Amino acid sequence: MIEKQLKKPLEQDKAYSLSVCILASGSKGNAIYISDGSTSILIDAGLSGSEIKRRLQSRGLRPEDLDAILVSHEHSDHIKGAGPISRRFDLPVYISLKTRAVASSQIGNINDIRYFKCGSTFMINSLTLHPFSLSHDAEDPAGFTVKKNGAKIGIATDLGLATSMVKEHLKDCTVLIIEANHDTSMLAKGPYPWPIKQRIKSRTGHLSNQASKNLLKEVQHNQLQHVILAHLSEVNNTPQKALSAVGQAITHSHTHLTAANQDFSGNLLYLK
Repeated sequence: MIEKQLKKPLEQDKAYSLSVCILASGSKGNAIYISDGSTSILIDAGLSGSEIKRRLQSRGLRPEDLDAILVSHEHSDHIKGAGPISRRFDLPVYISLKTRAVASSQIGNINDIRYFKCGSTFMINSLTLHPFSLSHDAEDPAGFTVKKNGAKIGIATDLGLATSMVKEHLKDCTVLIIEANHDTSMLAKGPYPWPIKQRIKSRTGHLSNQASKNLLKEVQHNQLQHVILAHLSEVNNTPQKALSAVGQAITHSHTHLTAANQDFSGNLLYLK
């Protein structure tokens, strides 16, 4: 298997443990960049390879300095660019065995496939990752925590139900990236056919704003710095509705709440 040497940090400010940037979030494509300055990864690559490269560069980041791609599940808005980016920059792809089995045609030939199992912690160079199972209509969907020193990023998008296990993994996070997919009233009154509406609000669909609010109530703590709402529907939600609903759960004034965007990358956050 290909092993890359640790690279010199890209960022100038080294007084941090982790940095994170949501490159895209939504039904048209998802990608999250995480780095500790020496190891840099993508969690999901649901945009085209060229668009991922463009969005990284828009934040002063170089795709050449990535170390790996992780795939949460096989839906195209999470996996579309994984193959092209892996082949272009000679990157290993971390994926579950079940997801790989149903995603072969989507990602194509990968020189370096590495398998993870939900519930089993693993390392990518200097980063500690823990994948955990999510309730979603995919083969083996995963959320992730990423740790370095005292910083912890928790990621749980594309889930219809926040189980007790999900809540346990999302405790003690410095940054939470959680789904707030739809406003229930907008979904009910919206243009989608009834079967799609039923799928979205099912236990294996997507979290509503209210469900995201309830999740945050249970996992927030006084060291939580950022909450980023992800996978907002462009048809059945608005950033304003999501922020207003979920914001009711925040009890600490130093916790910043933002909503990720489909069309452009978010700010690069540094976590101490």
